[in-house]
Amino acid sequence: MAIWFEGEIEIGCDLQRVRRSVDSLGECFVGVTRLMPGMTNVELVDQGSSFVTIETNEGTMKRTGISTRVEPDRVIVEFDETYDAGSKVTATSHFIDEFVTSETGVTYRLVMSDVAAPGFLGFFYKNLGSSKTGNAFLAAYKSFLEDQAG
Repeated sequence: MAIWFEGEIEIGCDLQRVRRSVDSLGECFVGVTRLMPGMTNVELVDQGSSFVTIETNEGTMKRTGISTRVEPDRVIVEFDETYDAGSKVTATSHFIDEFVTSETGVTYRLVMSDVAAPGFLGFFYKNLGSSKTGNAFLAAYKSFLEDQAG
């Protein structure tokens, strides 16, 4: 597993809020994706027990092999993603979203790994986009879960 981005952020909500959110991963993923920079249109296209397909103004996001582990003090969601940004670039990656009870709420830890993005634009995304992309996910989850908690 080649780690591309790893980071964490404190979120002002309780673990019960995270559990409720992952009960409907399609709605959760859409809610978080809407908060990502540049997203003006985000729509849930299809979902099943281990996959979600989302259409955005930039392209199609397919999350597959989704597994969720709920423990007394943590929730872990793991999946593979293929993001087809039209004719620009197709990126694949593996995500681990870990939410752990903390003194102030929940610590969200994100690990993105095994990123592949062929072509000229893919080269730049793969080599220069990790911090921007990873931090955008951290901020989007924080906003989504704190807004839902309030």
